[in-house]
Amino acid sequence: MAYKNIREFISFLEANNSLRRVEAPVSQHLEIAEITDRVIKSGGPALLFENVVGFTTPVLTNLFGTHQRTAWALGVDETSELTDKVRDILGLVKNPPSSMWDKLKTLKDIVGMARTQPKLTKNAPCQEVVLTGSDANLEILPHLKCWPMDGGKYITLPLVISRDPNSNRRNVGTYRMQIYDEKTAGMHWQTHKVGASHYRTSEEKGLSRLEVAIVLGCDPTTMWTGALPIPPDMDELAVAGIIRDAPVEMVKCHTINLEVPAHSEFVLEGYVIPGELKTEGPFGDHTGYYSMEDNYPVFHLNAITHRKDAIYPATVVGRPPSEDFYMGKAVERLMLPALQMALPEVKDMNMPAEGAFHNLVIVSVKKEYPGHTRKVMNALWGLGLMMLAKTIIVVDHYVDVQNLSEVAWRVASNIDPENDIMFIEGPVDDLDHSSAQPKFGSKMGIDATAKTKLDGRNRDWPPDVVMSEEIINLVSNRWKEYGL
Repeated sequence: MAYKNIREFISFLEANNSLRRVEAPVSQHLEIAEITDRVIKSGGPALLFENVVGFTTPVLTNLFGTHQRTAWALGVDETSELTDKVRDILGLVKNPPSSMWDKLKTLKDIVGMARTQPKLTKNAPCQEVVLTGSDANLEILPHLKCWPMDGGKYITLPLVISRDPNSNRRNVGTYRMQIYDEKTAGMHWQTHKVGASHYRTSEEKGLSRLEVAIVLGCDPTTMWTGALPIPPDMDELAVAGIIRDAPVEMVKCHTINLEVPAHSEFVLEGYVIPGELKTEGPFGDHTGYYSMEDNYPVFHLNAITHRKDAIYPATVVGRPPSEDFYMGKAVERLMLPALQMALPEVKDMNMPAEGAFHNLVIVSVKKEYPGHTRKVMNALWGLGLMMLAKTIIVVDHYVDVQNLSEVAWRVASNIDPENDIMFIEGPVDDLDHSSAQPKFGSKMGIDATAKTKLDGRNRDWPPDVVMSEEIINLVSNRWKEYGL
């Protein structure tokens, strides 16, 4: 199901007992964050705070805060369906059609994808109200302060839209923004993100400004695609259309030359000035630690457009698992088939909540030759944002990487530390506080596979302790007789 806007999804969640309306007065200063964090940690519903003190705009949190809600947001019952969908699309490239029937089916699939590309419209709910000049004021929105040491109030769930000054390609990313005053905010473009690349290019070209649009609250699939680690030449909004099986309707902004999703709740139109930086932070981040002060570009506000009865979406991150874990898990399922095109020996992968995405990647692999596991590790570090993975664990193809207890058992049992651990140096995430210097540090690869002659091992590897199928079936069939 393709939701046209966020409120259709709210209605769906409410009908499925997965949303609660909070009518009691609440504060944007820490209180909403504490309520939301407790509900996230307990697997609770999405929350719509209808009485935020000092504001008439309701605040929506925990929209994606379970695997089920994230799947629903993406129009499926289970996120594994995304894996199958991507695998089908990639199959068009990997296995070109041979027969006439296959060619016709492929043509139908390609035409279907073409129909889901972003579509420009003139009438947009997000422009029912247009505020410019002194009326355009960032302080009129109920931005949250989430944690006690935060440097201020933050926009935490935006879609930030910019264009590459060279190619004019659009990028949509989710980057937090600290509110400085009525007209400016910090733009947390981390070094390795595409938005930061656009900013650096604008500096290199000597541009006076780089236009930016901030979108708050469109349909849930499009909101989610801001977190996708796709190549810079791919359009997140086109990907959103493919997942939704319906195009994202777009509208031109009033004061800048960008288009935004027409069914958004709020749009902030503005620009950044190349070379202008300001201290941003601290911020209680998804790692469970504060990311401390650093210099980032400054967003300048031109205009605010919004629906008449707009809803303000926000997310609260902190010690995992938080809402972003569930969003990230769906990203993992979506990206797995693409990773397997480059590394077909990879059977499955897991980026667990405890690893905060970039700190721990577990993959299962069918080994076929000496050094195969190290080849996989190095290949992963060479794939886009996987370069930021601090620890990669490789286990055998028959190991369930989603079962952390089994993974821990295999690692603890199977590694000979001197021979099965490798270290390299390279880029690390901006948020990594453990490296000796910012943005560069060491990484570790752990080979937790069973070792054979392929690995230069002379000793026999012991078999797993498992019961015979005959006895398993016998006991299963007689279980009721045992009275247990």
